[in-house]
Amino acid sequence: MTVAEQSFTPPPGTAPIVQLKGIAKYFPGVVANENVDLEVMPGEIHALLGENGAGKSTLMNILTGIYQADAGEIIIDGYQKEFATPMQAIAAGIGMVHQHFKLVQAFTVAENIHLGWSETPRRASKAVLENRTDELAKRFNLDIRAGATVSDLSTGEQQRVEILRVLAREARLLILDEPTAVLTPAEARELFRALREFVAEGNAVIFISHKLDEVMEISDRISILRGGRKIATRQTRDCDPHMLANLMVGREIVLDDMRHRAEGAAQVSVEPVLVLDNVSVSSESGGNGLANVSLKLHAGEILGIAGVAGNGQRELSQVLTGVRSASSGQVIVDGKSMKGANAAVFAAFGIGHIPEDRLHSGLAPALSITTNAVMREYGQAPVSPHGIYNPRSAYRLAREIAEAAEVAIPDYGMPVRNLSGGNQQRLVARREMRIADKVLIAAYPSRGLDVGAINTMLRYIVELRDAGAGIVLISEELEELLNLSDRIAVLYEGRIMGVVDNDNLDIEEIGLLMGGRTAAREVA
Repeated sequence: MTVAEQSFTPPPGTAPIVQLKGIAKYFPGVVANENVDLEVMPGEIHALLGENGAGKSTLMNILTGIYQADAGEIIIDGYQKEFATPMQAIAAGIGMVHQHFKLVQAFTVAENIHLGWSETPRRASKAVLENRTDELAKRFNLDIRAGATVSDLSTGEQQRVEILRVLAREARLLILDEPTAVLTPAEARELFRALREFVAEGNAVIFISHKLDEVMEISDRISILRGGRKIATRQTRDCDPHMLANLMVGREIVLDDMRHRAEGAAQVSVEPVLVLDNVSVSSESGGNGLANVSLKLHAGEILGIAGVAGNGQRELSQVLTGVRSASSGQVIVDGKSMKGANAAVFAAFGIGHIPEDRLHSGLAPALSITTNAVMREYGQAPVSPHGIYNPRSAYRLAREIAEAAEVAIPDYGMPVRNLSGGNQQRLVARREMRIADKVLIAAYPSRGLDVGAINTMLRYIVELRDAGAGIVLISEELEELLNLSDRIAVLYEGRIMGVVDNDNLDIEEIGLLMGGRTAAREVA
């Protein structure tokens, strides 16, 4: 029986762990939250839903002391609290795993887990910290490498470290912002098991996700935000995904058949536009790089890359965009070898890149929205005609890109980090599609987007395919790959296990390949 099928009824007289009353937060030109009420009970997993920019992250940042509310009050166990810093919220038993990681990149996993933790031994060797971390990882069923440096980890691996760091502290209220975005289904099930054990002890969880099926599976109650205001709170057993999607966006959501080619769409080219010829890439993290990978991408097609996070996806996207050089083999674009070419040369050659970590790899967080929007075209007209930067032209181009991405921006001069994660993603995607004349490398392009925004994002990709570009789509969502890809390649431990046509696809075969197996044998 799933949590959603159970009846959640706290004992009479039970006080909420957390009550938010009339919370409001305003930024210049933006109502982030207004008059939001929310209560979370002991023993409850409470899902928080809303479109990108609906105010979910802002509300949780207020609860965890990162922001201070402009109005309203926070009540913990019946007592009013004010959190001026995150440390005060942690001391009150509130822990959060953020959508954008808060890890120290130069530290090891074990050092990050123990940093600022009262239970960290005053004097402990590296081995002791790593052993303690390994024990915690086993306890919470999270696969991590205690001795690895965080900067060398994939996005999925870093997310697991974040989750483990907060779970280890056993806060009474655990806030998870898109925690399964980079977890496999098996890992998500293990996380859900840990969360159920957590709330069974009288604790509570606020679970933020755009995956409606998993919200239905894990939550007891669901609150929906729209435009910074709470629209409704419902018992999960009274909901269905279709109803939730409509409540989130305020309109009917219809998912399109993405594999259908529009009339007049470009045909798949006979010759490949992109070739990986026996490419190997070493991994500095000690994980999986690439081992003798050969692939062909044709113009006008979408090649899906399936696989569990940490099996070489990061290295694949980097070598395809010039961010990292191949140790051996070569990348060929439109018949030209790209050996020795850097990322700027790849971009100038018509290759766009939506990276897996949009905030740190796709954007300069402290710079303005305008600068980030136009940075791919910074040195050319209209931004810099005759080599001289024109601020007005840059602003006009930034506004054009933002409008195409359907991102509402009150101030183009504010730092891009102030945008919601989903709006950052759409801005990066539209910027990269402008330069992707030949190829777009899209790594997890729908990660962190709501159901309506996902549909819009995938339509962007399909339109680019129909215009004649080749698309490499890296995703952990099999449904997404099946809905878009012409062919699917499966990556395991840096090797291509197989490439299958989507017209003749066996889901069981894909699952075996993702686990390093074929129907006949296990890969050594």
